[in-house]
Amino acid sequence: MTTTPGPQNAITDVPGVLVGQVQRVDPPYLTGTTVVHVPGTAVAAVDVRGGAPGTRETDLLDPVNSNPGANAVVLTGGSAYGLDTAGSVMRWLEERAEGVRVGPGERDVVPIVPTAVIFDLGNSGKPVGWPGPDDGYRACEAAGEEFAEGAIGVGSGATVGKAAGIDKMWPAGLGTWAERAGDVVVGVLAVLNAVGDVRDGRGEIIAGARGADGKFIDSLRFLANGGAPFGDPERLTRNTTLAVIATNAVLDRVQLEAVAQAGSDALARRITPYGTLYDGDVVFAVSTAAVPAKSPLQVEALTALAVPTAIERSVRRA
Repeated sequence: MTTTPGPQNAITDVPGVLVGQVQRVDPPYLTGTTVVHVPGTAVAAVDVRGGAPGTRETDLLDPVNSNPGANAVVLTGGSAYGLDTAGSVMRWLEERAEGVRVGPGERDVVPIVPTAVIFDLGNSGKPVGWPGPDDGYRACEAAGEEFAEGAIGVGSGATVGKAAGIDKMWPAGLGTWAERAGDVVVGVLAVLNAVGDVRDGRGEIIAGARGADGKFIDSLRFLANGGAPFGDPERLTRNTTLAVIATNAVLDRVQLEAVAQAGSDALARRITPYGTLYDGDVVFAVSTAAVPAKSPLQVEALTALAVPTAIERSVRRA
């Protein structure tokens, strides 16, 4: 069976998945927030590969824990400051009675909102600034099936190729793609703020650090040969790749965690290096559990197909 993209060529091709974004580009800001909203509750899982993650509510997604899923996933700039945006997403969801029910009242709920941040504080040469606490609410208000890619939302201040120094980095942003096989859909939304370079399917660098001659340095070889990493040691942890994988396939939480891991594996094939001690790389997976898949491996395979295109679009659209 041939896989095909959907009408939006985006994560929102998965029925019931919406995306909203806001950005702050007025001085001194170059940052933003992206919310993936799944009305009701979706089964959810996470895979954390980076050694410097900034997260909230990820422990709840471990299959050994009792939490049933998530109502929304937040990807935001601002490093740890950006985690405040999750509170306003919770407020928006609580006003609509979405969350784990804890009492008899209409709004007696606790929304579950896993969140991860990128470190974009000053990454693009702008003064330090971060999303405001109400930006998550504003992103929820803007959520729909259509949304923009590139340097927008959480991708507003994203860059790649910082291994050889920030003066050699490359602008990046947010990208999305979806793959379909029959009734099963897998959509991916990714934001690149990686220390490493981005490669295409042939292994050639398409975005990354450039030298004085304008040619790509190849961060992996630069580091392997003992190149001084990052130029400025104080900037070691200012790197992150985040992704959300959504599907309508019926999967349990263990199977969905394997999908998140498959997403991380696909990212590692296109970003070099990936998941380092100085990256905050996190991949979420959510399922609306609407249709049966041929097997869990079908969803993992569709993920492996969708992730690379989302990654390429994140730099080509920036």
